[in-house]
Amino acid sequence: MTAEIPAEVPAVDVSVAVSTLAAARSVTVLCHVQPDADTLGSGLALAQVLHRRGVPVRVSFAEPAELPASMRSLPGVEHVVPAGEVPAEVDLLVTVDCGSRGRLGALADRLAGAGTVLVLDHHRSNTRFGTVNVIDENAASTTTLVARILDAWGEPIDRDVAHCLYAGLVTDTGSFRWGGSGSHALAERLLATGIDGGGITRFLMDTHPFGWLPMLSRVLGSARLLPEIGGAGLVYVFVRREDVGGLRSEEVESVIDIIRTTAEAGVAAVFKQTRSSSNTWTVSLRSRDTGIGTGDGVDVARVAGLLGGGGHRYASGYTTTGTPDDLVAALVRALDPVAAS
Repeated sequence: MTAEIPAEVPAVDVSVAVSTLAAARSVTVLCHVQPDADTLGSGLALAQVLHRRGVPVRVSFAEPAELPASMRSLPGVEHVVPAGEVPAEVDLLVTVDCGSRGRLGALADRLAGAGTVLVLDHHRSNTRFGTVNVIDENAASTTTLVARILDAWGEPIDRDVAHCLYAGLVTDTGSFRWGGSGSHALAERLLATGIDGGGITRFLMDTHPFGWLPMLSRVLGSARLLPEIGGAGLVYVFVRREDVGGLRSEEVESVIDIIRTTAEAGVAAVFKQTRSSSNTWTVSLRSRDTGIGTGDGVDVARVAGLLGGGGHRYASGYTTTGTPDDLVAALVRALDPVAAS
């Protein structure tokens, strides 16, 4: 996750995003696969504003087939449609929080039929795959960028829109454990609309089914520590399909937030076996500084980039194939040159 914009760094010009949205006759908003609250919150905030302006709009994502349970209370979910109902052609297609076309999964083929593709994102590794690209790598979340766009557009942020924006902000900053003063200023403004910030946070981040506990027991038992790797130390676990059972994808994604707390490791990794193939894994990477204000954490965006992925300096990911031993060996090889640079 990235810090808010320092005072000396000019803000990204969002006027082109405003003019593109204002000119649209119909809009499809696509979120990334396995949507989190930042991508979905950004999409639903935009959808609500477009709808009240009388513009036909739909929001979708390629997988899973259903909206994650933790996000079904977000205002605007009535605009979400199944992936199969996303038309092949649309006036304007907007992607939110997607660093590359690959993050769209099976819906990446809809890019070809769009009159204009507007990419809104805050990942430094974004591949600029749109017709119009508005990327602010200094924004704490994509919802932060969307809030600035709405302000520049002159569109009010009411309670329902604020709920969606806050959901993305609080999750992408880890309940404000990272992110700068701008994050807190935006949060205060959103909370002033009357949203229940505590309730939103609990529902999104601190509520799990009972089955999550035995899953954690199995997974944490696989934890391994390599204290000398990359000069920072690496801790990792594997989450296999038999560990997951019927748990939701968001329960699996939460494992990294526990692994990353390991004091002896500056880098944490969670290897998650996909449901579609026993040989395919999605990998979450996190890093941290050695102390307060040191700014010396490993750049895991560069690590992920070497392995075909991307993200932020302190939070990134990639998808790969191979045996568990192969996966760990590849990550160790990628960590050493990055940590030394």
